[in-house]
Formats: sequence, C-alpha cells, structure tokens
Amino acid sequence: MVIHRYWMATALFACHTAFGQEAVAGDFHDATISRPWTTSLYMENDLFGETDRNYTNGIRLSWVSPNLSSYRDDPAVPQIINSVNDRLDRWLGFRKGLSRNVVVSFGQLIYTPVDKEPRKLLEDQRPYAGYLYLGLGFHARTNDRLDSVEVNFGVVGPAALGEQTQDAIHDLRNIDKFNGWDNQLRNEPALQLVYENKLRLFRHGLPMGLEQDFISHAGIALGNVGSYLNAGGEYRIGWQLPEDFGTSAVRPAGDNSAPGAGDRRLIRSERWLQGLHAFISVDGRLVGNDIFLDGNTWRDSHSVDKEWAVADISAGFSFLVRQWKFSYAHVIRTREFTEQPDHHVYGSLSISYTW
Repeated sequence: MVIHRYWMATALFACHTAFGQEAVAGDFHDATISRPWTTSLYMENDLFGETDRNYTNGIRLSWVSPNLSSYRDDPAVPQIINSVNDRLDRWLGFRKGLSRNVVVSFGQLIYTPVDKEPRKLLEDQRPYAGYLYLGLGFHARTNDRLDSVEVNFGVVGPAALGEQTQDAIHDLRNIDKFNGWDNQLRNEPALQLVYENKLRLFRHGLPMGLEQDFISHAGIALGNVGSYLNAGGEYRIGWQLPEDFGTSAVRPAGDNSAPGAGDRRLIRSERWLQGLHAFISVDGRLVGNDIFLDGNTWRDSHSVDKEWAVADISAGFSFLVRQWKFSYAHVIRTREFTEQPDHHVYGSLSISYTW
C-alpha cells in the first residue's frame, strides 16, 4: 500500500510539473496559427466492446472552417455564406465575441442483428441497415456557448454500401461475415435537420495544476432518418483543458473539438504534450422516429418495436499533442428496442488536427 501511494504521488507530481506550470519562455515566441482549419476523423465500433451486433460501426470525416468573420470582406467567400451568417445571427440572438464556422462532414453508419449466420429474416432482432450521408453545418460560438445547425442528406439501404464496407473490414480482420444482408432496409433518400446548444456552465482550477469544467448540451433533430429531443452533459478534469466543447462523437452536431481562442493547438509550440484530461458524459434522447428500428418510411421492410427513451453513458480520456487531439471513450447504450436483451457497448475514437 505504501509503494502504491508512493507511485501515485510520483505520477501526480510529474503531471503537475508538466502541465501545472506556465509555458516556458520559448513557447511565447512560437508562431500562432491564423485562420485555422480543423479536420477530424471519428470511428465507433463495437469490437472495442468485444461484440459485433446492433450499432456495429460508425465513421465520420469532418472539416471545420476558420472563423468566417475574418473572411467577411474576402471576395473569395460567396455572398450566400455571409447572408446565412447574418440570418442565423439574428435568429439565434448572439452576442459580442462571436465566431462562426462552416462544417462539412461525410459519414456512414452500419447496423446488424445479433446472429450473423442465418440468411433468413430475423424478426425479433434489429434490421440490417446502412446509412451514407453528407452533412453541412454552421457553428456559432463564444467562449462559453456553441450553437450548431446541421443538415444531413444521403441514403439508407443497399446504396449506402453497408454490406460492402462491413465485408471489407471483416476480411481485413479475418472475421466471419454476416449472411443476412439480403434482408436489409430498402433504398430510401435520407434527410435530417439538427440543432444543438452547448454551454460551459463552469470552469475551475484545482490543486496541483488541475482544471475541471462541465459542458451541457440540448438539441432537437427532425427527419425521416430520426427525430428526437436530446439533453446531457460532459464533465472533464485534467491538466490544461482544451478550449473546445468536449469530446466529439459520430452523432449529428457532434463536431465540437475545433479549438477556440487561447487553445494551445493554435500555437506551433516546441512542447510536445499540450494537455491531458479524463471525462465522463451522458446523453439522453426521447425518440420520435428511428428508421433503423421503425423500418422504411414509404415501403414495407423489417422493423422492431423501439424504446422511446435511450441513453448513452461514456467515459474516457483525451490528450493534446501539438496540433493534434486524440480521444477515446467507452460507451454504454441502453436498450433501443423491446426485443433487445440488454444494453450495448462500443468504443468511440476521435482524432482531430488543426492546421
């Protein structure tokens, strides 16, 4: 026990030395990145939870633009962008210190039943489904508030290439393939409009150079892909918390890792490790419709009886390495349909680069 406490104290002292002190003088002479772009890759898979079923894979690649306010007089920016900025500013009622960003994303989600061997329809298990989409979003933020408006459009069904993507992954990992993809949802155009608000409710310093904050979120989504009300929050504790709005996820309006003013990723520093923290988050949803459970909107297809209330509980860690942010979360999702025997577990990995 004495040895265990000694090593804990040593580790805390090392982290305090690395993060709890002000930056060395040389850091202040490093160049600051102006008009930064942020590119993010999000990957979610239940193989992290040692399963292969239900929500089995999600991937999303996103680009977040620099602050569009700095481009307001730039002739290269289409006038429609500035017009959208002005309209959303008036609609959302923003204040001084506002920055605006455009988000472009491309993603794919894959869902399967539990049993991979049968070729027949498994009526008491969730439908096979793939979803391929393009997202266009708008961020408006201050130091403590982020509002996101996003529209996603794409396709559900064979055209989403869910079967081909899963087969390729299973071939690489030498895993048995699912045989029932002939029963997947039919092709259907997909559309979803999403709004989400995030608020940093507090941020405090702690002993040994630690910091903590709490970021709430609440939103609404409408569309044939899914309609819901959601709310939750994320608590973070660590050294040199990033100036962003938490840990990103594949879910709509989840692009919240772009750095704000004062974030160390905006400085081309000689320091290698820029920050380290742990987090725990909760997201609860009241579900109106979910095409991946309800089945196709205008055509007959496999469906199951969904649960109206669903929650995700996640815990993980994140660290900054110069312009990079790496995050991993272990996620527990409550039952999504009545025939589902228990909760679902998957891992969520995100990598962001600011340049």
